[in-house]
Amino acid sequence: MDGGGDAGADGNGNAGTGGDAGADRGAKTGPGSGAGTHRAGDEDGRASAPAGTDRPLARSTGNGGTDRTNTAPAGAARRRGPVVAAMMLGMALAALDGTVVATAVPQIVGDLGGFSVFSWLFSGYLLAVTVTLPVYGKLSDTFGRKPVLIVGIVLFLAGSLLCAAAWNMASLIAFRVVQGLGGGALQGTIQTIAADLYPLKERPRIVSKLSTVWAASAVAGPAVGGLLAAWADWRWIFLINLPVGGVALWLIARHLVEPVRDRLPRPRPRIDWPGALTIFLTGTLLLTALVQGGVAWPWLSAPSLGLLGASAVCAAVTVLVERRAAEPIIPGWVWRRRTIAVVNLALGALGLLMVAPTVFLPTYAQSVLGLGPVAAGFVLSVMTLSWPVSAAFSNRLYNRIGFRNTALTGIGAALAVLLAFPLLPYPGEPWQPALIMLLLGAALGFFQLPLLVGVQSTVPWAERGTTTASLLFCRQVGQSVGAALFGALANAVLAARLGGAGDLDSVAHAPADGTPDDGLRRAVAAAVDLVFVGAAAAAVLALLALLFAPRRFPVLKEPQPDV
Repeated sequence: MDGGGDAGADGNGNAGTGGDAGADRGAKTGPGSGAGTHRAGDEDGRASAPAGTDRPLARSTGNGGTDRTNTAPAGAARRRGPVVAAMMLGMALAALDGTVVATAVPQIVGDLGGFSVFSWLFSGYLLAVTVTLPVYGKLSDTFGRKPVLIVGIVLFLAGSLLCAAAWNMASLIAFRVVQGLGGGALQGTIQTIAADLYPLKERPRIVSKLSTVWAASAVAGPAVGGLLAAWADWRWIFLINLPVGGVALWLIARHLVEPVRDRLPRPRPRIDWPGALTIFLTGTLLLTALVQGGVAWPWLSAPSLGLLGASAVCAAVTVLVERRAAEPIIPGWVWRRRTIAVVNLALGALGLLMVAPTVFLPTYAQSVLGLGPVAAGFVLSVMTLSWPVSAAFSNRLYNRIGFRNTALTGIGAALAVLLAFPLLPYPGEPWQPALIMLLLGAALGFFQLPLLVGVQSTVPWAERGTTTASLLFCRQVGQSVGAALFGALANAVLAARLGGAGDLDSVAHAPADGTPDDGLRRAVAAAVDLVFVGAAAAAVLALLALLFAPRRFPVLKEPQPDV
């Protein structure tokens, strides 16, 4: 399962069979000096690395010039600090906006009405973020990170201002979609800039910082939303974004200087608008079916089947359009290169398994353990303490055993932790699931970051935005699939235990006046236990996918940036 893939994957210092490079480009000779000659089986003109772990592979430019895709201009050292600050502010905005509205829903519905459709405040934002990730990734590779990020921040702030001025639920949902269009640019482009600014050795530090900001903001979102709604007005949930986003916008505009990419004349970039439209339609139809199926209508109803069928047709059209496009939004090499394709699948499985703790654990803590909302949030939030710490130290492991083996270690540990959850005693003590979450965060820190850093290091600057966006897109789709799948699974267990009465949503809101009866608590415990077993199955899928990855990722040799 290790042979026949990316160049140098055999770890013996010999050229590979060309399984990836041959499918994408074939053996070519650059138009410049002899240094631009591609060896058979090597991607992008890279020579095979010596035996060992993920060592950099030499890369030629193919034009006789100097590859400066990872170098920084003079004076960038003093600019990197403000840029990192702007990235952290932007990441906090994107993370907060996914959760901050949750606790303010009663005030929003009381003011605007529209209780029957309020779930679209979350679904609309999620849809817009997910379906725009591939588009922004390609645009950042074509036009640069800075203009894409600036447009994303402006869109996000415009959507925030419009949300604060909403006059009914329909307008608020529409403006949340505008916010999501900006949020898609924030998520993907910030992760790409992090890889641009920091060499491989230093990259875990910045990625772990961004992960910490994301996790802390996501956990703090409901509390912030509740405080603003209770002590000010729900519209301040959106207005508070303006000064924070304004500072981030100013810092990016003033301090982010992109590297010199190529001095040679380049053809005018062409945007694949048909591909962008078909990707947007496919993602919107599919995610709408997943988010609303079993909630707004039954899974086997005409709306669900119609949306799923239409998304399949649009997916087929997207493949045809992208094959004919000169500059496709989702290039074929994203799936032809074994390293990228395998990591996409693994991170999709990560999104799937993350639904268990983030969506179902708070209900478990309140309904089974009898905790209040704040204490239930703490049980989940301990995962955000161990995840960034283990991610920051993961480079010490992958420098010794490689990216793939580090990720396998992390997902193997996560599998054991997920399987331990159903073994907890009933009803148990709050520290027991908290310990499970602490261990899970530590395991997943060793899983996700090596894969993200490793894959970003296998592609040049001009492909990094597309690659990063594909990883995040697969993770987001995995989360949507997981929410739909595990939600149906939990509701089926509850229906069987309670004689067909109620679902997990109604159970979650039931104990407002006290702890539910023992029968209901046991039903919720059984449902959540089964969800964690399903999350363990997703971990197995991720583990199996990684077994098909190269033992060593074909890392490009990158000049050290003077930042």
